[in-house]
Amino acid sequence: MSDTPDESAPPVMRGVGVIETALETMPLSPGVYRMLDAKGEALYVGKARALKKRVVSYTQIARLPERLRRMVSETVSMEIVTTHTEAEALLLEANLIKRLKPRYNIVLRDDKSYPWLVLTEDHDYPQIAKHRGARVRKGSYYGPFASAWAVNQTVTAMQRVFLLRSCTDTVFNTRNRPCLLHQIRRCSAPCVERISREDYAGLVDQAKTFLSGKGGAVQAALATEMEAAAETLEFERAAAIRDRIRALTTVQGTDIINPASLTDADVIAAWQIAGQSCVQVFFFRGGRNNGNRAFFPAHAKGEEAPEVLAAFIAQFYDDKPPPPLVLLNHPMPEQDLIAEALTIKANSFGGGKRVEIAIPQRGEKHAVVAHAELNAREALERKLAESAGQAKLLDGVSEVFGLAAPPARIEVYDNSHIMGTNAYGVMIVGGAEGFIKSAYRKFSIRGAITPGDDFAMMREVLERRFGRALREEKEGPGTPSWPDVVLIDGGAGQLSAVRGVLEELGVDDVQLVGIAKGPDRDAGREWFHMEGRPPFQLPPRDPTLYYLQRLRDEAHRFAITTHRAGRSKTLVTSELDEIAGIGPSRKRALLNHFGSARGVKQAGLQDLESAPGVSREIARRVYAHFHPGAHVAGNA
Repeated sequence: MSDTPDESAPPVMRGVGVIETALETMPLSPGVYRMLDAKGEALYVGKARALKKRVVSYTQIARLPERLRRMVSETVSMEIVTTHTEAEALLLEANLIKRLKPRYNIVLRDDKSYPWLVLTEDHDYPQIAKHRGARVRKGSYYGPFASAWAVNQTVTAMQRVFLLRSCTDTVFNTRNRPCLLHQIRRCSAPCVERISREDYAGLVDQAKTFLSGKGGAVQAALATEMEAAAETLEFERAAAIRDRIRALTTVQGTDIINPASLTDADVIAAWQIAGQSCVQVFFFRGGRNNGNRAFFPAHAKGEEAPEVLAAFIAQFYDDKPPPPLVLLNHPMPEQDLIAEALTIKANSFGGGKRVEIAIPQRGEKHAVVAHAELNAREALERKLAESAGQAKLLDGVSEVFGLAAPPARIEVYDNSHIMGTNAYGVMIVGGAEGFIKSAYRKFSIRGAITPGDDFAMMREVLERRFGRALREEKEGPGTPSWPDVVLIDGGAGQLSAVRGVLEELGVDDVQLVGIAKGPDRDAGREWFHMEGRPPFQLPPRDPTLYYLQRLRDEAHRFAITTHRAGRSKTLVTSELDEIAGIGPSRKRALLNHFGSARGVKQAGLQDLESAPGVSREIARRVYAHFHPGAHVAGNA
């Protein structure tokens, strides 16, 4: 057999030839295989107990569905990675699918991190707080939670029951009186020593016991403590403990949303309508409901719910520890293998427990799975209704602007600055799924901008955006995301300037539209400007007009918030940066000690000299900078 496929053969047979060549040296061991296209991008990632036996099936074209025949016809090379076991191959397959997003796989599009609750362990008085990202701080972590709202609710409940502080160490170190949280009985005020270190440590231990799922033991201990306080006539203390018990009872309330039989578990249910799927996940940790989240995996229309669930679960737990129990509404193919792989994943996070996958048929667990299934169905119905409405709006845009087809991607640009300072340009994107926030971009203007010269700002933004897209198209694999419509906030002058920039770059296949308010500046009477057409207006109550207004207003909102964030950052840092001798470490010491740049500015000379990490000379230099008229004695 020739190593080079016959170029005169049909594409599908050339793909078969590539696979047959790879089979000559392919082992029978477990592993993962990747099918690659002409650009080197992954078309499909699969795993196998015996690689050679699995991959040979792709050469039997007559037995493959049309979708896989297309995949084989696009295959120009293959890569394999061997593993020790099939479970390890499953974990590697999930990791590669999530990272490479091959278009012939079922892909979980989940780029959001999950919040956790942390009890710090590097301070005498541990803090309870929300946490995202890497666990760089020493502490006990609990979660994950489905959303920031869910973890914030838990933090609030923990404050009411255990009176733990939520303030940062910087705020804690600068307090000289109790804050409002102490007044409303949500903090024990350790910052001003209203509680001893030993008693606070007892509260922390109770909180850890509760978070580990032993709320009953905590409640019994509090009841005993309340009775003891009442017997010794400490009625005020007994009343405070009573309030904590009431708060704990509220937190531990059980129903179908918070079942008593689930300690640490995830409930996962899939629902399908019209070839699309929604997977709903409920998180239960320590006997508490940590919230739920809906996911919409990308897959071919022919994929059934069990296959979607299997692919989803493997990818979902790629970067997070699975709980000991996973409840589903459908049995999955290779369910035992997936459970074995999840056990390996749990052990890699230090779990040390076997993961069980179950499909309950009755009782409380079945009820909570049915509840998750109902949520999946309703979420998918809402998404389909929104998509249908969005499709109708895009049809309207196509009709208004004379496009050949509804636009898949609409880009809107806007600028924000104050007299040329802190200048930013932004791009927002709309499409069939509504606002595509992952595609939003910020452009910090690099060139010198004359106050009021929005044309120059827009030129720089467009040159950077389309110049980069053109370079990516020439230099690397992958197709850049090109807009079908570019919407500019402005009239004929702005439209002409944008057209000139794109013509210089050689971009001539994008429809440009300017949207300008009329002389009275009233929303609803906008004028639209397009090349080759006189300016026109849409009827005031036209849904397409409302949609285009929303796109423009979203770009304006994003530009303003981006500008404000950049300006705030500059205001916080610029004055300290202007002082000679103040580097990053001294600036950090000053901000940590005084809490803000304003605190540094208002500090007296003696306060500056007493700040840690700040010498007497530096303190005088800082003071002199903020108080240029004051007399500061020289060194003795």
